[in-house]
Formats: sequence, C-alpha cells, structure tokens
Amino acid sequence: MKTLQEAQAEVIEDFSMYDEWLDKYEYLIDLGHRLPPFPEELKTEDRLIKGCQSRVWLDTTAEDGRLFFRADSDAIITKGIISLLIGVYSGRTAREIAEDDFSFIERLGLRENLSPTRANGLASMVATIRETAKNHV
Repeated sequence: MKTLQEAQAEVIEDFSMYDEWLDKYEYLIDLGHRLPPFPEELKTEDRLIKGCQSRVWLDTTAEDGRLFFRADSDAIITKGIISLLIGVYSGRTAREIAEDDFSFIERLGLRENLSPTRANGLASMVATIRETAKNHV
C-alpha cells in the first residue's frame, strides 16, 4: 500500500494533468462513477454527512487497526469529491488520518474552484472523516 503522502501526491499529479477546471470536474465525475455500489440499507440518517447540501452517506468499518470507508452521494460532483477523499484515506490507521492536515486539498485548488455550497460540503466531508478517525484512536 502506498503511504498517505504518496497517495496524496498521486491525486495532485492526476489533477495537474488537466489545465481547465471543466476537465477537472469531469475527472471528479469519473471518480464518482468508479465508486462501488453503496447498499441502500446503509443510506441511513446516522451515515449522512451533516453540512452538505447534497446527500452524502459515509460508512466506516474498523478492521485490524485500519479504517475503511465507503460512500455515496446523490450529486455527481459531490460523489466524485467523496470518492477522492476515501481513495486517499480508506485503509489507513485512525491515527494516520487524525494527524493528517488534509493540506493536499489546498494544493489541488479544489476549495476555491467549487461553489460556496460545495466548498462547505467538502469541509464537512473532511471534518467527518477526521472526527471519525479521532474517535477510533
């Protein structure tokens, strides 16, 4: 498994291949399409990420000291954003996630190129992943 820094660097490199934000949005949409199917029975209130305009469900499983995430959203770009996040953080230790500064998101320029409501949703997704990790340390 790649280190957290390697996984983050790979995402930054993938994003840097595209000059236009329209192409980066297409990349996010593609990431969302790659998410494994999310079981309908897991689409419960307790798995909804609060603070997102779209509905985003995050399910967490702890196994052998590592956290595994799966997610879904009813909005295509939001689904891509959560896919990007769980692609980087799923399978990591809770401590590794809790201690990360998530600064790779700033290096992507993602937050400033999202609508204010999507940027708030991104912040809520990050906060939820970080809080989940802190609760498992």
